[in-house]
Amino acid sequence: MRFGKYVIYVEIYSCDGCGVGKTALSLPQLAIAVLLERMAMVVPSIISLIHFLGRQIVVYLVLLLSFGNNRPGNSNNRFIFRKVIRKPIRDREGRMYQWRKFEFFEEKLGGGKCKIPEEIGGKIECCSSGRGKLVIGCDDGTVSLLDRGLNLNFGFQAHSSSVLFLQQLKQRNFLVSIGEDEQISPQQSGMCLKVFDLDKMQPEGSSTTSPDCIGILRIFTNQFPQAKITSFLVLEEAPPILLIAIGLDNGCIYCIKGDIARERITRFKLQVDSVSDKGNSLITGLGFRLDGQALLLFAVTPNSVSLFSMQNQPPRRQILDQIGCNVNSVTMSDRSELIIGRPEAVYFYEVDGRGPCWAFEGEKKFLGWFRGYLLCVIADQRNGKNTFNVYDLKNRLIAHSLVVKEVSHMLCEWGNIILIMTDKSALCIGEKDMESKLDMLFKKNLYTVAINLVQTQQADATATAEVLRKYGDHLYSKQDYDEAMAQYILTIGHLEPSYVIQKFLDAQRIYNLTNYLENLHEKGLASKDHTTLLLNCYTKLKDVEKLNVFIKSEDGAGEHKFDVETAIRVCRAANYHEHAMYVAKKAGRHEWYLKILLEDLGRYDEALQYISSLEPSQAGVTVKEYGKILIEHKPGETIDILMRLCTEDVDLAKSGTSNGAYLSMLPSPVDFLNIFIHHPQSLMDFLEKYADKVKDSPAQVEIHNTLLELYLSIDLNFPSISQANNGIDFNLKAKPAAPAMSRAVYNGKLTVDGKNSYFEKDTLERRERGLRLLKSAWPSDLEHPLYDVDLAIILCEMNAFKEGLLYLYEKMKLYKEVIACYMQAHDHEGLIACCKRLGDSGKGGDPTLWADLLKYFGELGEDCSKEVKEVLTYIERDDILPPIIVLQTLSRNPCLTLSVIKDYIARKLEQESKLIEEDRRAIEKYQEDTLTMRKEIEDLRTNARIFQLSKCTACTFTLDLPAVHFMCMHSFHQRCLGDNEKECPECAPEYRSVMEMKRSLEQNSKDQDRFFQLVKSSKDGFSVIAEYFGKGVISKTSNGPTGTVRSGSTYSSSGF
Repeated sequence: MRFGKYVIYVEIYSCDGCGVGKTALSLPQLAIAVLLERMAMVVPSIISLIHFLGRQIVVYLVLLLSFGNNRPGNSNNRFIFRKVIRKPIRDREGRMYQWRKFEFFEEKLGGGKCKIPEEIGGKIECCSSGRGKLVIGCDDGTVSLLDRGLNLNFGFQAHSSSVLFLQQLKQRNFLVSIGEDEQISPQQSGMCLKVFDLDKMQPEGSSTTSPDCIGILRIFTNQFPQAKITSFLVLEEAPPILLIAIGLDNGCIYCIKGDIARERITRFKLQVDSVSDKGNSLITGLGFRLDGQALLLFAVTPNSVSLFSMQNQPPRRQILDQIGCNVNSVTMSDRSELIIGRPEAVYFYEVDGRGPCWAFEGEKKFLGWFRGYLLCVIADQRNGKNTFNVYDLKNRLIAHSLVVKEVSHMLCEWGNIILIMTDKSALCIGEKDMESKLDMLFKKNLYTVAINLVQTQQADATATAEVLRKYGDHLYSKQDYDEAMAQYILTIGHLEPSYVIQKFLDAQRIYNLTNYLENLHEKGLASKDHTTLLLNCYTKLKDVEKLNVFIKSEDGAGEHKFDVETAIRVCRAANYHEHAMYVAKKAGRHEWYLKILLEDLGRYDEALQYISSLEPSQAGVTVKEYGKILIEHKPGETIDILMRLCTEDVDLAKSGTSNGAYLSMLPSPVDFLNIFIHHPQSLMDFLEKYADKVKDSPAQVEIHNTLLELYLSIDLNFPSISQANNGIDFNLKAKPAAPAMSRAVYNGKLTVDGKNSYFEKDTLERRERGLRLLKSAWPSDLEHPLYDVDLAIILCEMNAFKEGLLYLYEKMKLYKEVIACYMQAHDHEGLIACCKRLGDSGKGGDPTLWADLLKYFGELGEDCSKEVKEVLTYIERDDILPPIIVLQTLSRNPCLTLSVIKDYIARKLEQESKLIEEDRRAIEKYQEDTLTMRKEIEDLRTNARIFQLSKCTACTFTLDLPAVHFMCMHSFHQRCLGDNEKECPECAPEYRSVMEMKRSLEQNSKDQDRFFQLVKSSKDGFSVIAEYFGKGVISKTSNGPTGTVRSGSTYSSSGF
């Protein structure tokens, strides 16, 4: 706050650095805080720094006087008055609060106490550690390297006089030292900085074992005057760059940056405090910090803490505090926080100022940091003893406490803490393993400490959960069930839930169990059984409000945190139907929502409305699941929904894409047939409506098949679902007709009598619709009908539907099956009329039907003379059967007399006699022609031919030599013929046709299948065989070749 020209600061800290508002203060503490604030208002020159540390209050009153226009920070106008008020605060039982002490560390190396090797004879001036070694510098200029057992590896002379500072680098195996060497001149200091490469030793054969010194640098020059070195720190940047900070007793810091081995360096100086008060301006500690890309340097003096930003040129100084500390009381934490130790407390600093502080009484001789622990060597002025404490600040405990001798150096290496005493003895302390520390805490029932410990030690989650489980078991054994459950909840994800659930299944612990199960669901680790148990807890507690919250809870993605199906099932079983419906609707489990509406609540109209609101694909699935119930109670409304699903926007689709392509994307009516299993009348209504509206459905074949099955069934009155008994066959195929029904069926036609008139009328109407469907679904332009023909025939036969059967047989050109129907019904008049219509070959009929009809009458066994005479008329007209077959067929009927076929036989005998006479005359003519040809052939073979033509047959000019004469009596000039012409040009075409015919006959003689097919299909198979013999196909004959005579030449060739 500001009062006139005075500035007043009031800062209140708790032991963890948080504000007062986050710390539970007792009334005396609050009273003191308020009192100090009142004092700040009355005396505006007070800066109050109030620290609530542990349960002690440390108050600093700093009087800041500002006069005139002088800055408050001017030391000439500042008077510091510090008063420390220590007032122990006691708890309710009057006990003073103290940090708990534990032995989390143990002494190593022979009980932890050992000696520095005797080979190190000088006084130890400085130490460093790193890369698995301990480095000691002495006042005689030697540097010694020790191994893990504090045994001497080797030593070497680093400087001619004392070694003041050492630092072992981490990234490279370099050792940087500052020591005194011989002075070159009285005006030049002998203080030198050297860099040793410990990986490069002196060449073999040298008298000493020492590393290679790769760089030597004089610290003090004319621009950097000599002063006493009080602190030293090296920062490794990108190799080979080093940044070295050297703190002096005059408040200056000399900085050296670059490659020292190549002497490519830059020097600059930082001024921390003025040199007027030399005792309070010396640099007591340094610390580098990398904050992102920014490099920062902490500098500590007895009276100040400063921060330099090394990125700025020149580096900018920021004062963090007006108090400092002595040498060896400065260290850096693993979070790059600066830590300083003062007699009243230990302070932490960030880049923006002071952070938390910890009130540890006593002079801090040494301060260090090791794996998250604060190391302090504290001198007790009352008894003159030194105490080495290891503080676990996060858990507010002392991990190790030990009274030690006078400590000269404190180091950390090999996972241990090494304390070197002034008498060259050493103490090595190492941390115990986690299991040992936890066992120690468990034996004392300090579970909260154990939990904090495993969390701060960054143990794995499984180990933390095990500690929490043990703490929960401990609280459970003390019957502190609420706190026990709080611990068990923290183990979720690592501890088997059944372990906790089993402990709290008692009815009295149902509230705790409910809490655990809620958290289990909150973390998404609940199973179906856990959901069931939690919902049962809610219902048992009748906690409707929590039940509402639970079922409405969602995760970040808007999904339920529990198994939806389990929640629905449990709520439904507990009669919380509305809750179950809410979960089902929210999760999109439409089948469950409808199951509750229909099976539990019977709200059919609401269910239909809900289905109508769904997407078509989802609505189709739900109708398939629950359509049976809806059809039973709301058939009309259900059919309307099905029509919308199966014919949605059919009219609109016609104007866009093809109707068939659009309909293929919609649900098919066939998919919903099963819901009508007990309601065939509703099914028939639905399919009729669909077929009327959609003419080219992809499923029209299946639809027509189902409709035919329904139309032709005799009985549609199936029992309803509520009246059905086990074992009843609900097949839609018709059952054998009852006796009363069979009397009403005559010749495949239904007649209506007095009994069951309504039933018979309905059956008759359905059969009429069935016949119309058979005809309309088989247009004349289609080869196949829009239904399954085989199924239609079976249905017509099963249900004695003659009209349909006759129509199908005739459409399929199964004429023999058609007449078989008439034969079965003994309808002779209809049979003959059918044969007249279907047996006319001129109209595409099958004439063989008359043969079947004749056979039927021949086997009838009754007088049918009139019908036989009519049949014989058509057989004779088309010459369908030979007379012998007719006689053999009719001879089987004993009721027929010879007079029936007398006229037919007489006409056939007369006709056959005429044919025989014609054949005889043809034979005589062929015999005469054959005899003439044989004589001519013989004459050609035995007698000479005289060629008397005087003109060329081709050009009609006078024939001269050379000429060619053929046996056919044609003559040609040789020039009129081709070069290779060996046949008469005039007779060659006729000859070739004859030879082609002969080759064809020879080829046909090898095609046996064709031969037998002609024999079977012919009315007279013998005539086909005789024809093959007559053409020489079966018995091949050959004629000898004839020749040609070429006059005026010496050769002849074959020809006519």
